[in-house]
Amino acid sequence: VQLQASGGGLVQAGGSLRLSCVVSERTRALGNYIMAWFRQAPGKERDFVAQVFWSRGDTHYADSVKGRFTISRDKGKNTVYLQMNSLEPEDTAVYYCAARFRFQTEFGAWGQGTLVTVSS
Repeated sequence: VQLQASGGGLVQAGGSLRLSCVVSERTRALGNYIMAWFRQAPGKERDFVAQVFWSRGDTHYADSVKGRFTISRDKGKNTVYLQMNSLEPEDTAVYYCAARFRFQTEFGAWGQGTLVTVSS
């Protein structure tokens, strides 16, 4: 599985951005995959943001983004999205998309990252 993330940029606090992650794998093969977004702020460790089960669409979020971010997937476009609303300066980070097989615990495939900067 190869991942290509895009959509980052500079936005003012309170604004919105949508990140995209194109997955280069046959849609049928993704049925047992979990897709996720992580982020890494300057000087900090990489943190989990949100995940979605490709086949059923079940989602899970970090507490810090619940109610503001929405993860989704478009099977027809082999793309995972992260809609980010009510952005805060604390959301500034490099955002990475990732994938793992549902029966594995570690995310083994990673995209290259896209920078999101939220100004106050």
